[in-house]
Amino acid sequence: MTLLHSTGPVFQKILFLGQHQRLISMKVLQKKVVEDQVHGTFSLIDIQGDVRIMKKMGLDAYRFSISWSRVLPKGKLSGGVNKEGIKYYNKLINKLLARGLQPFVTLFHWDPPQALEDEYGAFLSPHIVDDFRDYAELCFREFGDRVKHWITLNEPSSYVKYGYINGKSPPGRCSSWQQLNCTGGDSGTEPYLVSHNQLLAHASAVKVYKQKYQKVQKGSIGISLVSDWYEPFSNARHDRDAAQRALDFIFGWFVDPLTNGDYPHSMRSLVGDRLPIFTKEQSKLVKGSFDFLGLNYYTANYAADSDHSKAENKSYLTDSQTNTSTERNGIPIGPKAASDWLYVYPRGIRDILLYTKKKYNNPLIFITENGIDEFNDATLSLKEALADNYRIDFYYQHFQYLHRAIKDGVNVKGYFAWSLLDNFEWSNGYTVRFGINYVDYKNGLKRHPKLSARWFKKFLKP
Repeated sequence: MTLLHSTGPVFQKILFLGQHQRLISMKVLQKKVVEDQVHGTFSLIDIQGDVRIMKKMGLDAYRFSISWSRVLPKGKLSGGVNKEGIKYYNKLINKLLARGLQPFVTLFHWDPPQALEDEYGAFLSPHIVDDFRDYAELCFREFGDRVKHWITLNEPSSYVKYGYINGKSPPGRCSSWQQLNCTGGDSGTEPYLVSHNQLLAHASAVKVYKQKYQKVQKGSIGISLVSDWYEPFSNARHDRDAAQRALDFIFGWFVDPLTNGDYPHSMRSLVGDRLPIFTKEQSKLVKGSFDFLGLNYYTANYAADSDHSKAENKSYLTDSQTNTSTERNGIPIGPKAASDWLYVYPRGIRDILLYTKKKYNNPLIFITENGIDEFNDATLSLKEALADNYRIDFYYQHFQYLHRAIKDGVNVKGYFAWSLLDNFEWSNGYTVRFGINYVDYKNGLKRHPKLSARWFKKFLKP
């Protein structure tokens, strides 16, 4: 991280990559200007070429995730270490550093080893805690002399949502009454159990890092959480309370234990004995187990009170006693992007930051993802496809609100845009494009800078 002092604003640059294909660069302007970052997607094919793109844009950091199975094919140390996997990540880290790009490394982005899934159900079992700790320690030992920023988990609530609530992603579990063709599961119990084990795995990894590596390696460790912002559907007290519960059930679900050692009171009250209980030792382990929080922010929703207490089937989806929607009285909360869940609401980034500052003792925060997508339209010419002025406007507006949050005292030190390159976007595949650099899927994956990439390059110039 470079801190440049001048007679004008103080600039602090940082860069992150979120998952296998995500990157960020940022410039935090702490006085008169806005805080800014660029991020992107990393290619596993052309490392050298993509690193050149990052450097040419003026980025100074890159966030990527390590695949657990790539270094431990059986998920455990006893199953052997894949030396080729270690070699690959060493090569990537060294090439980044050689170009002046600091690596920000995520340890888990929703890909537990199949061997552990088969053996004990992965995060459904407390056995995952020790195995994740061992995997994390292997990474600290192999890469920690050069990696100074570690993120244990990326969006643990999303992993739970898609893997154990609606079954859209591996391991594809949910309640049979939902009729979603899941492989098994219980949407009223498993989401809470998996999240509990994720928190314990995170805290165990942080503990070993702080006890054995941090003093010597001089790095920091945290976790990246996603949260929408929730506006009350009306000014009525019951809808304001519903908006608070909506935040509790996506954000407080993790931040409350990390700061207070237990789940939010609303969750304890509404979920009851389906919500796991921390032992005193576990509570102590989890509480304070981060040097920073990563925040992924994309969109906002309206929240209205809804009584599901008499629902025949229990589910995380109804436990919060809220109904969320993207419109009120037929009017959307903001312009819709390509993804059906993404409605542009820039002020929400300031709202969630101020909320975190007030409720959770103003922690050190990095914005680890923020971005907008468009449809992959094969009818457009290359020139037309590169003209993403709406994306420039998206970032400009979010930076304005981010700057206001910093002026209001929020301790934000980094920002990550999503994403450097167009990428394979989960269930949407290649039908949408989040990148600030265009990837030509029909011509050897050639990269072309969109207008937003050129805008970022100018913005990041000192």
